[in-house]
Amino acid sequence: MKILVINAGSSSLKYQLIETDTEAVIAKGLCERIGTAGSSIKHSGKKPYEAVSPMPTHKEAITLVLDALLNPEYGVISSMDEISAVGHRVLHSGEDFNDSTIITEATLKTIEGNIDLGPLHMPANIMGIKACREVMPNAPMVAVFDTTFHSTMPEYAYMYGIDYDDYKKYKVRKYGFHGSSHAYVSGRASELMGTDKIKTVVCHLGNGASISAVKDGKCVDTSMGLTPLEGLIMGTRSGDIDPAVMEFLMEKKNLDVHQMTNYLNKQCGVLGISGVSSDFRDLEKANNEGNKRAKLALDMFSYRVKKYVGSYAAAMGGLDCLVFTGGIGEHTVCVREAVCDGLGFIGVELDKKKNANPPRDAEVEISTKKSKVKIFIIPTNEELYIARETLKHKDD
Repeated sequence: MKILVINAGSSSLKYQLIETDTEAVIAKGLCERIGTAGSSIKHSGKKPYEAVSPMPTHKEAITLVLDALLNPEYGVISSMDEISAVGHRVLHSGEDFNDSTIITEATLKTIEGNIDLGPLHMPANIMGIKACREVMPNAPMVAVFDTTFHSTMPEYAYMYGIDYDDYKKYKVRKYGFHGSSHAYVSGRASELMGTDKIKTVVCHLGNGASISAVKDGKCVDTSMGLTPLEGLIMGTRSGDIDPAVMEFLMEKKNLDVHQMTNYLNKQCGVLGISGVSSDFRDLEKANNEGNKRAKLALDMFSYRVKKYVGSYAAAMGGLDCLVFTGGIGEHTVCVREAVCDGLGFIGVELDKKKNANPPRDAEVEISTKKSKVKIFIIPTNEELYIARETLKHKDD
């Protein structure tokens, strides 16, 4: 059975066609610059294919994707009937869904009602859904939300210290994001440990970074909040900050609220701290060359991750498994070492030799034999998780 996974952005559309029997990716690609001049598709199927083609809307992008998949020369299917269902990555479930869901007129209307919770991403997600439904009217479609894995958080974990009536009226609370990644990686950790009756902290560390506490297979807390701005220092995001800082800087820099939000999302994080880059490869290079601000950025990032690991171990009453994933989590040796340093009191003991040169793009244990907590690098696979969820719900 073949599942098409769609991740629609405001001007882009990523896709993968996954054979669920083997869970192999048989084709994938990217449509870029949708709605602007120079729009293009890059496709990898039987062989690579690239083309510049007009895409005024996501509908044209979806049509080009299907044409690429069906093409006799570089496609991988001979009929649309071979696509059993389509899985859509959708940013926000609000409080309306606690699981992936089949897309109907009613569920789509509910999804549209949560646009204000994710105004940058939700409109594009919805455009992708509508375009697919128009071009593929007979294919079952499933919405897989970034937030629903975190819907098992208890009320005391997701509530903010604001007026309760404002929470009820405006849905202002912690939701969390990167749910597909946290679900996939924590699931793989349970398989590697041989049980889901464990206490796991998943560190999804990339340009956007988040941490989750997963107890007995269910999320009990996570670092991102109402938006992805809360939590860790990230590539360009500030992460946790005193709310009064915003008013202070708005007055000093003469910024309105939208400019301030853009500042916190786009100009801060390790980019703002280092003055070098939001890319950790550049930070490592600058640090090795003696750049003190690059070192400060790395130290601040790692320190925040460590604090979350420790606090989540306390929240769960212990820790059995610590997992690193995402571009930074999988590939940045110094961050993993700095995070684990000093966590011996909760049983974390890193094998520095294993950590220094792990096999790339592979699941690997990097804890010592004596470590009470297993430490893993587990590459994430959000698309595979979305395909699995789509297969599970396509006949609902």
